[in-house]
Amino acid sequence: MTSRLSPDDQARVDQYLSAPQHRVERKPFRPWMLLAVILVSVIALGLLSRLLSRLVL
Repeated sequence: MTSRLSPDDQARVDQYLSAPQHRVERKPFRPWMLLAVILVSVIALGLLSRLLSRLVL
């Protein structure tokens, strides 16, 4: 893939990305873990809302 940047700008981008603060190793994205966290959060908030509604009514 060719770059649309000028060679000078591309050199600046490469220098910026090679800086130590931009070389963080990241864990792979796990969509099933994200889905599980969202599901647990929704269930927990639903149970909390039912508990609060029983306390109020």
